[in-house]
Amino acid sequence: MAIADLKYVLQIFGGSDVSADHENELFEEVLLMTLARAANADVSIQHVEVETIQEILKKHTGKDFSAADVRVAAREELYAEATLVRYLRGAEKKLTEAHCNEIVQALAEVFRSDQNVSGLEVDFFNNVVGALNVTPAQIAGLFAGDV
Repeated sequence: MAIADLKYVLQIFGGSDVSADHENELFEEVLLMTLARAANADVSIQHVEVETIQEILKKHTGKDFSAADVRVAAREELYAEATLVRYLRGAEKKLTEAHCNEIVQALAEVFRSDQNVSGLEVDFFNNVVGALNVTPAQIAGLFAGDV
């Protein structure tokens, strides 16, 4: 099954559990899903955003994703049953704090990629941060005990 099918995200949303053995696959799916939807947050998917998403996915997962993978994960019909925020709230419980922070940092990178952050993108970012329970300190890279 292709990662763009979001098997583990949909499994959690359907009420099933995801084993610890599949935590990284869940992270990859949530990262793909979030970044793909982000590209569409301002109702206009820019080619530079898709390329940035592909680069970020490669950096964070070590895997190559096609532009089609990104566009499939952004498709509207996937979100007919629930919003991205609802999917993220369900997945957040199975992701590590580090994974959630990584997703938020990658999201900010996507929004900055076209040199123009819109109000819709800011709203989208805030919704994702809330759904993943990432704190302002984590966003700033501040962790207790760091020097």
